[in-house]
Amino acid sequence: MKFYSTNNKTLRTDFKDAVFNSLPSDKGLYMPEYIPKLDPMFIKNIAQYSLPDIAFEIAYAFLKDDIPSADLKKIVNEAINFEAPVKFLDRETGVLELFHGPSFAFKDFGARFMSRVMGYFSQEEDQLLDVLVATSGDTGGAVALGFLGVAGTRVTILYPKGKVSKVQEQQLTTNGQNIRAIEIDGTFDDCQALVKQAFNDSELNKELRLTSANSINIARLIPQTFYYFWAYAQLRIQGIHEVVFTVPSGNYGNIGAGLLAYKMGLPVSGFVAATNANDTVPRFLDSGNYEPRPSVQTLANAMDVGNPSNWVRIQDLFDQDLNALRALIKTYTYDDEATKKGMQEMYDKFHYIACPHTAIAYLAAKENRADHPGEYASILLSTAHACKFPDAIPAEIFDQVELPKGAEAFDAKQKQAADLNVDHDSFKAYLLDNR
Repeated sequence: MKFYSTNNKTLRTDFKDAVFNSLPSDKGLYMPEYIPKLDPMFIKNIAQYSLPDIAFEIAYAFLKDDIPSADLKKIVNEAINFEAPVKFLDRETGVLELFHGPSFAFKDFGARFMSRVMGYFSQEEDQLLDVLVATSGDTGGAVALGFLGVAGTRVTILYPKGKVSKVQEQQLTTNGQNIRAIEIDGTFDDCQALVKQAFNDSELNKELRLTSANSINIARLIPQTFYYFWAYAQLRIQGIHEVVFTVPSGNYGNIGAGLLAYKMGLPVSGFVAATNANDTVPRFLDSGNYEPRPSVQTLANAMDVGNPSNWVRIQDLFDQDLNALRALIKTYTYDDEATKKGMQEMYDKFHYIACPHTAIAYLAAKENRADHPGEYASILLSTAHACKFPDAIPAEIFDQVELPKGAEAFDAKQKQAADLNVDHDSFKAYLLDNR
């Protein structure tokens, strides 16, 4: 299968080049030349399959021309070696827990799959692969742990100073080996812009073999479809056929993967994009005018994105049809005060401790059901473990959080991070001076 640029559908390349180039030369994003439809019988019998089985079936549909079946199965089995259970709060509302991987965030699905794909393709390469990633919180930790110790790679993580939680920062800055971190005195959007500038710098690209681990990379998007099909498989076991997914949305890669799964044949009644104060997409769906704004810091920091990169992919999936997007995606926006109330309500009603992103999804699912009643399951995507947000979750609730295995290890390690301002020349100098 070939992959084209969202800015020019005649500009095509194979999967390997799309993975390593990250961004097409025309600054679009890569998309598959067609969306493969899964066998209807596979979907009908999906409850019979395990998560790795489902993941392989999806990956094979996209990559059968690029990676031999046995190698692809090995990549999937190594990358997706943790659970993602649906836990019901009540008869109508379930939580898809995507935080059972090593970084305690949903981004383990994409980061671990991508790291192994890059390692596979890099086996015969002599030059070190420099992986650049901007993070607003969870991406960096997932990428760091996904690539830690992967031969032939070096990861540079940019994160906004003072805008990630302590646990998130520990996951970014305490790994050593082939992982390094840079604290940028700015926002996530600034970090993302620096990464994009690096890819468009011809001198840097002559000296370094650069690639990206952000959700702009197509190798991150494909594996995120896995858990939508896996959630549906779990619902089918319980006799549930109708589902609406509510997705905490920041850079729109997560819900973008759900929409890709929908295009592949996953039976979905609708999607809800749940956002914080960074409401660029909800405003666009309301007005038809796309007007990015500088990102605003909130309790749900992984969603603090003012100009979401993956929205162009979603528009491309639907051929720029605004009415089709409005019909399938509902949006709801919440401020920090509402987010706190959502976390409190989930604890009081269900004794469920949720991170702020999950609480926003809960509020949106609840409001969407009031606006659109019906016989369907509302499935919230719980994107991160509550232990990562001690400053966002009410203290009396956070005291009840059970640390997942491995969380204590970060406390014993020392932070290692460079400090830079928002300046391309400084970032470029750092990369060249620290080869």
